[in-house]
Amino acid sequence: MDRVEKSKEKYKQLFGDGVSAAYATDSDFQDILSRFIFGEVFYQGNLDDKQRELITLVVLATNQTLPQFKAHVSAALNVGLTPVEIKEAVYQCAPYIGFPKTLNAIAGINEVFKFKNIALSVESQKQVEEENRFDKGLAVQVEIFGDVIAKMHENAPANLKHIQDYLSSFCFGDFYTRGGLDLKTRELLTLCIISALGGAEGQVKAHVQGNLNVGNDKETLITVITHCLPYMGFPRTLNALNCVNEVIPENKGVVSGNL
Repeated sequence: MDRVEKSKEKYKQLFGDGVSAAYATDSDFQDILSRFIFGEVFYQGNLDDKQRELITLVVLATNQTLPQFKAHVSAALNVGLTPVEIKEAVYQCAPYIGFPKTLNAIAGINEVFKFKNIALSVESQKQVEEENRFDKGLAVQVEIFGDVIAKMHENAPANLKHIQDYLSSFCFGDFYTRGGLDLKTRELLTLCIISALGGAEGQVKAHVQGNLNVGNDKETLITVITHCLPYMGFPRTLNALNCVNEVIPENKGVVSGNL
């Protein structure tokens, strides 16, 4: 199939038989969008549609493009993602984009679930308690990043030690330990979230290495960042790909672009 036919087939799989309202007013633009996203990007690399929809959800949540976000909640359900998986992907955004934006996205999920008669409250995926969230979070940090975490805690100035503690107990204890998504998926989604933020290249590089450490190879990382392209644009995509190539340098220098 050519990309036109591919885009039609993929769009129907994701969204059903309807036609985007944009065709009534901006048909040329909608053709460009649909053929690029659903006829090319969705077929690049080694991800399945469930992974692609999780990535799309977290990038749209990060960007707060909520009308498109709600459409992709429906698409995520259509490709077989569970309500738990959808909510857990969005919960994973909180340490990186903050609670208000995450709550906006959760409200969008609940709106779609209500329309589809899906229970708004899903089974708890919590796996820590107050007395062990720091230790369990720290263990996940070490699994992802290695011995550098202990050094970060040891070397933190007294007036910043609480930040290192928050990272271990909140970011990794409260979120990374949760069920519903495995560690490899959470780390992939985190890479997408911080890439979409822009201006966080130091953290992008750290999570490129973290992804390698949990078993996500370079081919997968390139595909994941490529999938983000239609939703976050070329500048942030190129920056993220350059971070990948800096950390995993066998193709260093291949990615370039002037806008």
